Amino acid sequence: MSGVMKRMGMIFRAKANKALDRAEDPRETLDYSYQKQLELLQKVRRGVADVATSRKRLELQLNQLQSQSSKLEDQGRKALALGREDLAREALSRRAALQQQVTDLETQHQTLQGEEEKLTLAAQRLQAKVDAFRTKKETIKATYTAAQAQTRIGEAFSGISEEMGDVGMAIQRAEDKTAQLQARAGAIDELLASGALDDHSGLAKDDIQSELDRLSGGTDVELELQRMKAELAGGSSSSQQAIEGGAGQTRSQQQPQDTPRFDKQ
Repeated sequence: MSGVMKRMGMIFRAKANKALDRAEDPRETLDYSYQKQLELLQKVRRGVADVATSRKRLELQLNQLQSQSSKLEDQGRKALALGREDLAREALSRRAALQQQVTDLETQHQTLQGEEEKLTLAAQRLQAKVDAFRTKKETIKATYTAAQAQTRIGEAFSGISEEMGDVGMAIQRAEDKTAQLQARAGAIDELLASGALDDHSGLAKDDIQSELDRLSGGTDVELELQRMKAELAGGSSSSQQAIEGGAGQTRSQQQPQDTPRFDKQ
């Protein structure tokens, strides 16, 4: 059971990874990375500002302590000049305590100043890296966009893109259906002509009707030709009647020959 679960988990991770690859846009990933670097640079700059603020505060405290130390020294001298050695000793004792504080603050000031210099240098280096990354990012994005456009144009010309493939399949289906309908129509025409299928519209003709139409058409042509000859020869109306009588006799002679075609066995 554990093996099946591991396999299912692997399949799920593989499919999820493939789906993420399809959904990932390198340009968006580069923009996101650049945004994160800007945020980191902002944090470093904020740290530099905080250290500089602390250093400035120590400098103010040092100035105050040094001012107080100088004041106590002056007070001790005046007390000693007035013969008040006890007051002069107290003033010098307080001055010594302040001087110890000044020493401690100077040590802290030097430490903060060193940290500020390090952070400032790190911020400058990070700024240079961010600027270089931004330039490289824009170059990669432009190259990727150009390659993507070139690929789409190539797919459009070659017809291998998904959209063009759908169009090609639709055209192929239309051509196949057209060929199928043409073949079906031709087969139906052949079956109607051979008599295998009945034409209920009454437009189709069988062999006997076709033969009768042909003979009738031929007789009309002969009659018209005889009339034209008679007119050219200046024939009388009797000749015209003889021609018509001969045409009637011709019809009477032709009909008995065609009559057996209608006899049923």
